[in-house]
Amino acid sequence: MSYIFSPINEGSARIILGWRYNESLNFYNPNPSEIEETVKDFLNPENSYYSIFNNRNQLVAYCCFGEDARVKGGNYDVKALDIGFGLNPNLTRKGITFRIISAVYDFAKSHFSPTLFRVTVAEFNQQAIRLYEKAGFKQVQKFQREQDGMYFLVFTLNI
Repeated sequence: MSYIFSPINEGSARIILGWRYNESLNFYNPNPSEIEETVKDFLNPENSYYSIFNNRNQLVAYCCFGEDARVKGGNYDVKALDIGFGLNPNLTRKGITFRIISAVYDFAKSHFSPTLFRVTVAEFNQQAIRLYEKAGFKQVQKFQREQDGMYFLVFTLNI
């Protein structure tokens, strides 16, 4: 299956911000009081947010590239293309996440010409960590976010 990437628009941003993840991933549910601010962040071209559609024109995921994919508290001194990713919660555990992640990397290679990819993942998200490791990413850092004490792992992949 092929995927279509489109710069995010307000309609897609609001649909994504309406997604609700189950209890094990509810960390990724947006704070309702921050929805309007988050829509603005999604629409800011400097943040490079993209909607990802399947070939039936269904919004299946989104991604961003650059600084907005970072988590405050990490060391991002090494030059790399930071990637953030979110999957429609109705599609988790359906066996398509790895294919969509691969499509994100192919898209990023052709649009940004990076030499190194970097992702930051909450340590509790073992499913995502397994997928990134399967894709060839290597852990290079672990840090604790000051605001809530949550641990994050940083992975990189040479291109």
